[in-house]
Amino acid sequence: MPKQPRVYILASKRDGTLYVGVTSNLFIRVGNHKQDLIAGFTKRYGVHRLVYYETHESMDAAIAREKRLKKWNRAWKLRLIESMNPEWDDLFDEFWGAINDGPADMVCEGSAPPQAET
Repeated sequence: MPKQPRVYILASKRDGTLYVGVTSNLFIRVGNHKQDLIAGFTKRYGVHRLVYYETHESMDAAIAREKRLKKWNRAWKLRLIESMNPEWDDLFDEFWGAINDGPADMVCEGSAPPQAET
């Protein structure tokens, strides 16, 4: 499996504590966070919900983006999350063993689940 450099944001809950990270294997890394296998901030504060991620061409580009995001103020990070995932859904699907697109991505691709008529 080719490496896919990604920057990701985890949250403890909607509008809760945030963590910005970088990895070449998002599924494994988020799984490790969820199981508290990574000692540190995410384990200490219960930050396990994958609410945002983006893919980069190289690890250098991903690391540079991670460093920029870590310097952003909270309001900017919240807007970024809500641009992709307005409901703050956990994008890590343990049942299917997959990382889901955010709801905004699914609407753009035309694959959003049908809405109930009222």
